[in-house]
Parts: sequence; structure tokens; C-alpha cells
Amino acid sequence: MISDKDENDPFPVEDCLFAETFCQDTVYSLCGQDLKIRQVFGGNLGVAAPVWEAAIQLCRYFEEQAVELRGKRVIELGAGTGVVGILAARIGAVVTLTDLPLVLPQLQTNISANMPPSGWPNTHPVALPLSWGEDQMNFPSDWDLVLGADIVYLPETYQPLVETLAHLCKSGGLVYLSSKMRKEHGTQNFYEDYLPNRFNVERVHHDEKQNISIYRASPKLDSQHEK
Repeated sequence: MISDKDENDPFPVEDCLFAETFCQDTVYSLCGQDLKIRQVFGGNLGVAAPVWEAAIQLCRYFEEQAVELRGKRVIELGAGTGVVGILAARIGAVVTLTDLPLVLPQLQTNISANMPPSGWPNTHPVALPLSWGEDQMNFPSDWDLVLGADIVYLPETYQPLVETLAHLCKSGGLVYLSSKMRKEHGTQNFYEDYLPNRFNVERVHHDEKQNISIYRASPKLDSQHEK
């Protein structure tokens, strides 16, 4: 269920982060949780502003496949609005959401808006800057799950993304990536040519109508090191 909020808005108007922006507040019902997500259009957020369908499908996949999130250490890459990571935190995961510095205020707004009345079931999720291929060494390597939704669309980022995933998964963490399979961006090449260099890759879901695929990846035994 998705609905626009028009009454009792939990987001004060002044929370719009930049001048000359407009904000769309939407409630997403996922995994038994109602998430209040603000999308801030403008302010140079670009692709980080909207909730992409690939993120919704990843959340629904977790519910349909009963993927255990409670108590797991989870990091989301390119979190954008944070819908995937916030859902995991609401279920009981220990969550770190990451994106470029410009996106962090939007993430913080959505984290704050979605704290349950009784508090977070595990720990308060945190939002931190992470540029793939540059900042990953500032993060630990013992995550249980590394998540990403519609983050595979710029070919120049494919190798840095693989390097970042390899570092985060050195202790054997699982990766779940949900992607719109855009031919013009060579998305399929990432999953066929780049990611398999360091990971065992399996497509676990495909929505033909939306052309969205979900992949699960685990690090190869001989790749759990930094090149």
C-alpha cells in the first residue's frame, strides 16, 4: 500500500532541505511496517531523491522469502531515501545507511520520521558518507548483509563498487542488489563481467514487467582480501 500524506504530516515544512525544492511524503506498507518517506526533489539530489521501484521490490522480496533481518548487521549503499535500510532497522537489524554527503540530510530526516513510538527495536540507525572505491576502508568488514537498490547504472562506478563490496564482505557477508536492468547503462555487464570476479552471483528474482532483477552474491573464498 502506498499513499500520499496530506493530513497530520509528520514532516514539518521547514524540513525541506534546500530552496526551490518540493517534497513528496509517501507512506509505504512493507513487511508489516508503515514507513513515512520524504522525497526531496531539487537541491541537486538527482537520482537520490526518489524511491525507486527496485527498492520496493527488494523490500517485498525480503518479506516473501522470509529473509532474516532481526539482529543482523546491515549496511546499505547508495541509500538515497533510506527506505530499504530503514525497513531493516524497523524489523530489528543494526543498520548503517550510506550515500554521498549531499544525501545525508534527506536520510537523517527519514530516519527520524520512522522511529517507532517505543523506540528502535535494536539500535538507532546511522547515516554516514561513503564514496565507493575511496572511503570503504573507513568501514568494518564484518557485515552480515550489504544491500543496494538501483545503484548499478554508471559504468565508471562498477569497479569501485565491486572493490567496496569486496571490502565490506571480507568476513563472508551476503550482498543483495536490486536493479532495473537498463541496457543503455550496461547494467547486465556489472552482474556478468564485474561482480563475478570477486563474488559468486545468483539471480534470485526477476520482474519481467518492470525489468527488475534481484541478485544475491557471496564472496569467493580466494577473493576475501584487498587487491
